[in-house]
Amino acid sequence: MQRVIGGILILVATGGAGYVYCRDLRNYLAKMCYLRYVMSLIRGEISYTQAPLPEIFIGVAQRIKEPYRIWLIQTARAVEDRQESGFARMWNRCVDKYLSPLGLKSEHSILIKEPGTFLGSLESDTLDRTLVMYLNKFDLEIEKLREGLASKTRIGSCLGVMSGIFLIVLLL
Repeated sequence: MQRVIGGILILVATGGAGYVYCRDLRNYLAKMCYLRYVMSLIRGEISYTQAPLPEIFIGVAQRIKEPYRIWLIQTARAVEDRQESGFARMWNRCVDKYLSPLGLKSEHSILIKEPGTFLGSLESDTLDRTLVMYLNKFDLEIEKLREGLASKTRIGSCLGVMSGIFLIVLLL
């Protein structure tokens, strides 16, 4: 009887690990979609109001959730205080410091840092076109994540159950 209960517990634990892996993949995709939403809000504010960047960041920060809100507020403060010599350095530092709880992969962190090179330096027409190209690039990255999500969730859940069965056979 103890072996049966132990086998069931192993199967539930490994199946649960597969489920947690799939949930983490879905959460990561949701984070990337929300970052894309934040960047589209910034683009909309820039093209509509043509206000200075700190005002745009504060305005967008009022409409979004944490930790994105703190990131934009602190970026606006850094731009206003001119703590560093260039906008790109301030942007990169704030991305590293305030978006680190998201646990982004390095290629996605680099993707978020990319607007820092052109946000503070281009004219409004050129900036709008550049932001559109950037958002298209972001969309492609999200689409890659979506394509891989279905197969990875299937594999994750199957591997969880299969490893549980393997352990049960090995221990019996």
